[in-house]
Amino acid sequence: MQAMIASGKGPFDWVAGSPFFQAGLAGYSDAAMRLVARRHGCGYCITEAMLDHFLIHGGKGLKAAELCDADHPIAGQLMGSHPEEIAAGSKILVELDYDVVDINLACPVKKIKKKCRGGHLLSAPEEAIAILDAVAQAVGSDVPMTVKLRRGYDDSPEMADNFYRILDAAIGLGYKGVTVHGRTVQQKYIGPSKWPFLTELTKRYADAMAGGFHIFGSGDIFSPQAIFDMLGQTGVQAVSVARGCIGNPWIFQQAHQIIQGQAPTPPTIAEQRDVLLEHFELSVALHGEKQAGRMMRKFGIKFSQHHPSGEAVKDAFIRVKNLADWRAVLDEHYGEPAML
Repeated sequence: MQAMIASGKGPFDWVAGSPFFQAGLAGYSDAAMRLVARRHGCGYCITEAMLDHFLIHGGKGLKAAELCDADHPIAGQLMGSHPEEIAAGSKILVELDYDVVDINLACPVKKIKKKCRGGHLLSAPEEAIAILDAVAQAVGSDVPMTVKLRRGYDDSPEMADNFYRILDAAIGLGYKGVTVHGRTVQQKYIGPSKWPFLTELTKRYADAMAGGFHIFGSGDIFSPQAIFDMLGQTGVQAVSVARGCIGNPWIFQQAHQIIQGQAPTPPTIAEQRDVLLEHFELSVALHGEKQAGRMMRKFGIKFSQHHPSGEAVKDAFIRVKNLADWRAVLDEHYGEPAML
């Protein structure tokens, strides 16, 4: 954040030229994935949801939250059940130089010891608002705050009222934006995302948006064209790209091509090779080779969908254990690198 202040840039300046960003993705969106996305035109990223007590207690959780200079602007996303703990976690994110603090009230995780967290807080608005208030008191004006919501816990009128009560409270507490997923918590990832709800939302909060509050949309973004379909149909100011960018950083590059009036071009085999090698090497630097080998298998499965021999490549990636194995798959299926 200090670097952004020095340069005169704000944490949401990217919206004007690149109205899309990489969502926080549990088990995926670490620094390696984020840096690859940025190198393909993604101007803003959100971390996967970090549990507040992991930050507070230090150790691996705190270490994993550290940032490099190239990983900005970025929102640190927090999830928790206790106002005092999530407030303490938000202070840590400010100290770690995050540009935005984002509170996750959307993830369809299970309840823990009868306490709500993530999307379950949409069924407990008093608890949700207490958490938002505690973070606002802790962060103050140090960095902007945003919140991630689903359109409700379920489709009942009571839960619709809860949604608006929580969002109104966030605006009143000084939050600068919201990302809204068009599914309910109970839907998880099943069924279509309800984009008409996003349209109703932007109309309802037009005055807030005119006053500087940001509304971003999420759900069913699996192609670059879908980004612009959501922007056009709903009136959201930017689009969160989630599962559609796993193993597909080119979606951001292709979105820029559309902005420039060009037809989006798929990655060549050589371009795929370069990204696959870069991503693995970044993961090794971040996690060590053993852990990177485990993590990158699931990325390889997604990356393989772009290859003409996708099933064979997928099977080969599943067997990868280390960088040598990864390079062997690239040598067998991806030919020579594109970069000199």
